[in-house]
Amino acid sequence: MAQQKSGEPRSRRTSVKAPLLFSAFWGVVAFVAILIFASGGSAKTPRFDLAFTGAGIAFIVTLVLAAMLAMSYKDNAEHLGKGSGVNLSSKKPSSGNGGYPQSGSGISGGNPDGTPRDDLR
Repeated sequence: MAQQKSGEPRSRRTSVKAPLLFSAFWGVVAFVAILIFASGGSAKTPRFDLAFTGAGIAFIVTLVLAAMLAMSYKDNAEHLGKGSGVNLSSKKPSSGNGGYPQSGSGISGGNPDGTPRDDLR
């Protein structure tokens, strides 16, 4: 917040417009759904009291969830994007197939070159 200058629009992360619109959308969805399903049919009077209560609960819950997700956001450290990770080695495995025995050796095992071992015959 200290980095923001007056007169400039907020960044997407610190803006409150998107979470409010998201929460308002789900509040309206909850209002319509409860208004339709809580009355129990078209012959009965609509239950506006339940619809407003459900819309308020849906609005508050989604707003709190959006705020918690926004507060838990953290940028990655700069050194993580530099290409010094563990899995970036260009060295190939010694056997050429990930260190697994070759397909011709079977379950009984064999020499690294694929020939059967003499002690298993």
